[in-house]
Amino acid sequence: MAQETSSSLDPAVLDRLANLSLVARTVVEGFMAGQHRSPHIGSSVEFAQHREYVPGDELRRVDWRVFARNDRLVVKQYVEEQNLACHLLLDASESMAYGSMRWSKLDYARWCAAAIEHLVLLLRDTVGLVVFDETFRKKVPPASGAPQRKAVIETLEAVEPSGPTRIGDVIDWIAPKLKKRGIVCLFSDLFDEPERIVHGVRRLVHAGHEPILFQVLDPEELSFGFDSMLRLDGLEGAGVHKVDPRAIRAAYVEEIEKHNKELARAARSLSVDFVPLVTSTGPDAALSTYLAHRTARARGGRR
Repeated sequence: MAQETSSSLDPAVLDRLANLSLVARTVVEGFMAGQHRSPHIGSSVEFAQHREYVPGDELRRVDWRVFARNDRLVVKQYVEEQNLACHLLLDASESMAYGSMRWSKLDYARWCAAAIEHLVLLLRDTVGLVVFDETFRKKVPPASGAPQRKAVIETLEAVEPSGPTRIGDVIDWIAPKLKKRGIVCLFSDLFDEPERIVHGVRRLVHAGHEPILFQVLDPEELSFGFDSMLRLDGLEGAGVHKVDPRAIRAAYVEEIEKHNKELARAARSLSVDFVPLVTSTGPDAALSTYLAHRTARARGGRR
């Protein structure tokens, strides 16, 4: 992906992620510890709804009465079989507009969000999207199927960076509105006060969700490897400053490392995954590494 020249969502990347479906199935189904679907079908489970038949479904689950009446193939779903919900939260604030390459952090974040959506829908689970800056901006309610894929992709492609960041406040606002417990994938540079972010994440955990913090940073934001005088435009109301990067590099690197270590430490204390993503690494490679790590960890826990 480091060779991409467009900010659009590259179908080739999504296809490469589709090759990870076996890994993804293990990981996605294992994300919700204690929330797994029951493998038992029978009178001891409660009928919930019908859904459209898809190739691979067991014929014994087809509701032949509905087929006889409406000429539609549907299968019965039960309470224990309810699909996993994946909630994608995309930070589209002004700071996400930065990019030292041909794409911005926001471009990279939406590539990753689209890839996760692609994998979740392959498993016939549900996915929703919330776009925010200092407040809620756009929402695609959780659903499954091809229409949902189209709705999420179109929303991701239309997003433009604007507004200041209030990540912690937004998570606080969103948490009680996520009615179905599930995975909450946050894609952001996490440029907010760590204690505010952690407060919101803790609220998600207490509500029964599993948050995953995907921190998207440009490599220059980590190294501050500039050599000539810089004009720094405060992306979120901080004004304009001219600085010699060599004079502040050490202090800057120390500060951002401190910030990231604090977030990582807090995430560990809540048993939440903190996943650093650098925009110079292809999102398919970065996500496959993370998924493989989760798979290995899940298998290790079952031994």
